[in-house]
Amino acid sequence: MKLTPYLQVDDIAFSASPAELMSRKGSPAVRGRSAVGLEEMDYGDCVYRFQDNGRLEEVTRQVSVIQLPQAAVPVGFLAAFLREQDPSAFERGGFIVSPRFGLAFAPESPGWVTALAEHCIETWRSMR
Repeated sequence: MKLTPYLQVDDIAFSASPAELMSRKGSPAVRGRSAVGLEEMDYGDCVYRFQDNGRLEEVTRQVSVIQLPQAAVPVGFLAAFLREQDPSAFERGGFIVSPRFGLAFAPESPGWVTALAEHCIETWRSMR
């Protein structure tokens, strides 16, 4: 996964609509609603979640390495990297959330990383 925080995941910008995503990637294997009411487009190793207004909220991808602007980080070292490089990182619901890098991941589910739209950080922060 190549992440430009809050702007782009691989070749998909956070400004992409569901129609734009499908024109680039084709129809998803599964399309439905997430537990929190977002529209999910599941392509197997990558899931895109949109608000009903078409705004991309998050992209969850199965990866072994995440490419950030500053470094390539193997997922097995991601928790330690975030604790060292992002003093604003916090934990919610079993996830480590990094405002600096715009991502969340559950260390107990290695290999899956979620890139977040910038406005999502406050939603994560307010969860209890």
